[in-house]
Amino acid sequence: MLRIFVALVLAAVAALVVMPGTASAAPLTKVLVFSKTAGFRHSAIANGIAAVRQLGSANGFTVDTTEDAAAFTTGNLAQYQAVVWLSTTGDVLNAAQQTAFQSYISAGGGYVGVHAAADTEYDWAWYGGLVGAYFSSHPATQQATIRVEDRANASTSHLPPTWTRTDEWYNYRANPRAGVRVLASLVESSYSGGTMGDHPITWCHDYSGGRAWYTGLGHTEESYADPNFARMLLGGIQIAARAKPADCRPETGYTPLFDGTQASLNQWRQAGPGGFTLADGTLTSFGGMGLLWYPVSTFSDYSLRLDWMMPGDDNGGVFIGFPDPQGDPWRPVDQGHEIQIDASDADPTRTTGSVYSFKAPDTALRDAALNPPGSWNAYEIAVHGQRVEVFLNGVKINDYTSTRNIAGGYIGVQNDGAGLDINYRNIRIKRDGGPPAAIDLARGKPVSTSSVESGSGHVGANAVDGNAATRWGSAYSDPQWISVDLGASYAINRVRLNWEAAYGKAYQLQTSADGTTWTTVHTTTTSDGGVDDVDVTGTGRYLRVHGTQRALPAYGYSLWDLDVYGT
Repeated sequence: MLRIFVALVLAAVAALVVMPGTASAAPLTKVLVFSKTAGFRHSAIANGIAAVRQLGSANGFTVDTTEDAAAFTTGNLAQYQAVVWLSTTGDVLNAAQQTAFQSYISAGGGYVGVHAAADTEYDWAWYGGLVGAYFSSHPATQQATIRVEDRANASTSHLPPTWTRTDEWYNYRANPRAGVRVLASLVESSYSGGTMGDHPITWCHDYSGGRAWYTGLGHTEESYADPNFARMLLGGIQIAARAKPADCRPETGYTPLFDGTQASLNQWRQAGPGGFTLADGTLTSFGGMGLLWYPVSTFSDYSLRLDWMMPGDDNGGVFIGFPDPQGDPWRPVDQGHEIQIDASDADPTRTTGSVYSFKAPDTALRDAALNPPGSWNAYEIAVHGQRVEVFLNGVKINDYTSTRNIAGGYIGVQNDGAGLDINYRNIRIKRDGGPPAAIDLARGKPVSTSSVESGSGHVGANAVDGNAATRWGSAYSDPQWISVDLGASYAINRVRLNWEAAYGKAYQLQTSADGTTWTTVHTTTTSDGGVDDVDVTGTGRYLRVHGTQRALPAYGYSLWDLDVYGT
């Protein structure tokens, strides 16, 4: 049986596409697999050793294996870029060996923990911090769904947003999320016996001078014949050894703006030609030059994170700090900033990681951190006042203080043009000390109107459907109104109206608890169309736009979008 599994391992791993590495201070040349057990011994250890050996053969690094703790000396460990603890159990190192391993990690060494590595060295607190969490219990081996949280990491970028597989699913004594970068977690509702709620299962973090990567997967012999698992294990070894760039900083407090679903994409708007298709949680550009932007809220003092990938010599960018483009993608170019994605431009201020045309990145740091075309990369763009910091795969590559008014504004992603293909996914934001991103309370809610344009399909629901190409149109007379039932009482603080050419010159914004008695919270007699983004103070379940004067008497009121925000 073992020979059959080893054959499967070799076939599966040989089928992996070996991606060219990026520049690194310490190329991956040699790893040690340590599989000593002082407690339960997993039958899959032999399969795991065979898998790592084949990964080394296919990817240019040597693999030594041992169950002898005497290998843990300062001199011997120094030859390895990473040590793989493969389903170790119990107390496996003495005090001198522990000290040697701590010194190895402190000198920049890499740790890879697989499955029962979390069931090891319970009395060595430093090791518990290294692995991230100790084993607590597990139910019977069964199928479960994994949610892949970080799809730019070299160990998980090849995986789909959800991954269904069979394994022995560990519960841990504590949730490690606050101190590690969670790469994947279990959906506890997909199986029986999970006890954690929020249940990380694969993660990485920088620790005591070194880097650690751990996965709770790998109990079954079949695991090591799974190409997805083998490729994940390869990525884990590479990032622990720092042969592949990775952002292993903990991530908490981020609000998703685009989470891969159509519902989240419906919150966005396209300015200019072209656009994006959505498949497998990923946005893929077509045509241009255009901009997909998030109109729900402006942002200030924030950290914006997203993943991006270019198939080849392509072009794109992330825009920050711009006002409402009002359909013109050049307004963000002229008034905000683009964080460029284009590795081949001759002008260094227009290459990947630059603040486009204003400041080039540190090219040495950028080139060392950058994954090649066809691979995913991760940006973090931190904006505090006029200061912009750009991180690529966790490495800070640019720091620029702008003279433009970018302290507060919208964010967006570019589709640069036909043939300049780019992909984006997992766009999220964290406001430093501020509230989470606003949600349009009116989206998809019931609407009432005073009238609908005769013979048209421009019904009131069109104003709250999230589609910028549909509108409500009224009869050609004054007054007219449109109201939305928010479904519950809210403290309303902002209303956004996106008018078509036939707009309301004079109107009131009104709130109501019952849809009958109205309180006016905003009045204007000088609206000039386009987008009216109005701050208000009011409370109610209902919001009404009550128009008293049309700008174009030959037409009715015509409203593309009615967006309402509050708490």
